[in-house]
Amino acid sequence: MSGTILEAEDFAVARGGREVVRAHELRIREGEALAILGPNGAGKTSLLLALATLLPFAGRLRFRGSSIDRPLAFRRRVAVAFQRPLLLDRSVRENAALGLALRGVSRRERDQRAHDALVRLGVAHLAGRSARTLSGGEAQRVSLARALAVGPEILFLDEPFSALDAPTRETLVADLARVLRARGVTTVLVTHDRDEALSLSDRVAIVMGGRLRQIGDAASVFATPVDSEVAAFVGVENVLPARVVSVTEELTTLRVADHLVEVTADVPAGDDFPLLCIRPDDVIIAREPGPTSARNALAGTILRLEPIGRRVRVLLDCGFPLVAHVTVRSARELGLAEGDVVTASFKATLPHLLARHRAA
Repeated sequence: MSGTILEAEDFAVARGGREVVRAHELRIREGEALAILGPNGAGKTSLLLALATLLPFAGRLRFRGSSIDRPLAFRRRVAVAFQRPLLLDRSVRENAALGLALRGVSRRERDQRAHDALVRLGVAHLAGRSARTLSGGEAQRVSLARALAVGPEILFLDEPFSALDAPTRETLVADLARVLRARGVTTVLVTHDRDEALSLSDRVAIVMGGRLRQIGDAASVFATPVDSEVAAFVGVENVLPARVVSVTEELTTLRVADHLVEVTADVPAGDDFPLLCIRPDDVIIAREPGPTSARNALAGTILRLEPIGRRVRVLLDCGFPLVAHVTVRSARELGLAEGDVVTASFKATLPHLLARHRAA
């Protein structure tokens, strides 16, 4: 992965006379996949469309180090795929070649490039079909093939999977991830789905309330959110008020309600009352106390069991509320039921500490 390909500074987008999103600084690296992640209405799509120069913006936008003074010339070097595939009433082959035709590419070359893109997206066998006859998943694959066929220097994707059913979405995400990594296409993806972001991106930019709140590699952002609002959005359901009891070179001891909890995370400077953040996936549930490598083991009563897809959300009362996620199989094998007393444990290396004053 090389240097910066697209750079925005003091970047703001207004719609209907109202500012909807602002990013003080955003740099997109050549060859990376960046997911712009946030809840509905956060300003993600407006940010992406402005980066693609499809919406007016305030601030500076540079492509390969030069200001974008001719948006049309820039747009010819990038491609955009939208939430709903915008296909013409023509054959799949003609739709896949459309961007190339608009760029003046010869018929022979555009047919070959369109065919190659359809092959990569697994829909070459549909080339002669009318676009009107396609399923939603097939149509989106053709839309993505059309975008890839032009060989874009940046590929902008605006929630391209959100209108698809779960099995279709999962298959397409996996196939697109393979294509993007194989070709090293610089990609900017808007999504509100955390799993999509993790599957497709190298870095994640969190947009909430019209502001770029955090950006970094996906693992770091999900493990160490910058504040409690971002923590809640990225799935850190346990954000617990704590008090610092002691600090050594190896461990920080905290008091949470009536319990002592040990973590390796550093205490935010000057804050004796930080927030303890624990991901539900990092909490292990056991029937009986027993040998464990986890430093923290707490007795808790199950208040509620909530199925969420392939997992079960377990709400515990450990003297404070604690949420754990277990697989459906684990919940069944453990025979979990509301009212049961279990042991909840987590390693000292897994929690993250936030400054209390940054809580939303």
